[in-house]
Amino acid sequence: METRAVPYICCTLVSIPPFLFEAILYAPIDDTNSTAKIGNGKIFFTLYKKEMAMWDSLTLANANKEKLQHLRENAVLKAHEKAKEETEAKKVTKQEHKKYALEATMKLEEAERKRIEDLKEKERQKVTKELELWKKEQKDAEKQKRIQKEGELHQQVEQLKEKKKEEINKTRIPNEGTSKTRLKPTKGHGSYSMFSENLKEEQLPAPRSAATIKINFTSRVFPTALRESRIAEEEEVVYLQWLHKQAEARRTVSADLSELEDLKEEEKNPDWLKDKGNKMFAMGNYLAAVNAYNLAVRLNNKLPLLYLNRAACHLKLRNLHKAIEDSSKALELLTPPVPDNENARVKAYVRRGTAFCQLELYTEGLQDYEAALKIDPKNKTVEKDAEKIRHLIQGTMQDY
Repeated sequence: METRAVPYICCTLVSIPPFLFEAILYAPIDDTNSTAKIGNGKIFFTLYKKEMAMWDSLTLANANKEKLQHLRENAVLKAHEKAKEETEAKKVTKQEHKKYALEATMKLEEAERKRIEDLKEKERQKVTKELELWKKEQKDAEKQKRIQKEGELHQQVEQLKEKKKEEINKTRIPNEGTSKTRLKPTKGHGSYSMFSENLKEEQLPAPRSAATIKINFTSRVFPTALRESRIAEEEEVVYLQWLHKQAEARRTVSADLSELEDLKEEEKNPDWLKDKGNKMFAMGNYLAAVNAYNLAVRLNNKLPLLYLNRAACHLKLRNLHKAIEDSSKALELLTPPVPDNENARVKAYVRRGTAFCQLELYTEGLQDYEAALKIDPKNKTVEKDAEKIRHLIQGTMQDY
């Protein structure tokens, strides 16, 4: 055994299975800085004095058995206390590392969620632009057709006018060398009259006498033919709209599938997403909870608790109409009414009633609270809130 700078040492125990080494030193040593190394069948102790002083000897020579036993027990007790402190310190450090890892994971998940939302927003903007462009093209095509029809109609009117002018010119008697109508002289006068004998002979006959004509209509056995029908054009527009909707639906489905493929394996489990949403709700991150529930609903839209929990988030975010929709959907899925789903049905009625009351639709809200009381008549909180709503309704009716 070699010793270097050995300080005041009281008692040192070194346990090397299956051996126990004991050295009763003259004065205490510094346990923190002192070391013991094993190699080549030897043990090397490097011990430092706790207080710098000269020792009379390396070990405590004149010590009775009781003192040695006392020193032994104190050494063992200190060793146990030190080991316990080290264990507690490791436990605290482990908890801190775990907390840091959880925070880092949440930040990564939030960043990933934001990235997915950005991709969805870009896709929505792209689809909106395509729809607007398609609408503009349809309007331009309809405008072009209308202009073309107006041009054809105008051309037909001009042709009719020209044809009528030609017929009028044919009925006139042209004069030689002039374009004026020749006037014939009337009999017995030396001047010309504007009314020729031919015109007088062509005067209209007297009106016929009035009479009543009876008309009998036969029953129509076949549909009357449509004139100037636009059914073909309308069917073409409807067909184009249908094609556009089909293309848009395919793009949406393909985007949803590609988005689901990017998810981790645990994120494809609706129950895991529900638990995650519950944790986000408990932490006050309602928007993150809504996102978790949305993804879970897309994976499984038959779980009533997803809609029920999302309704609670919408109430916190003041999305009252969405809270009403989710509560109603939860009530639809909570059928048939059995004792096992009584608690969930009470929550659905209360949350929908709360949303109605915040929209100042107190009558509808009171109906939902009363429905909840029918399920759970002993619920004092619901009964108290229902009584408040009744007072509000009575106060509103008194104002009128």
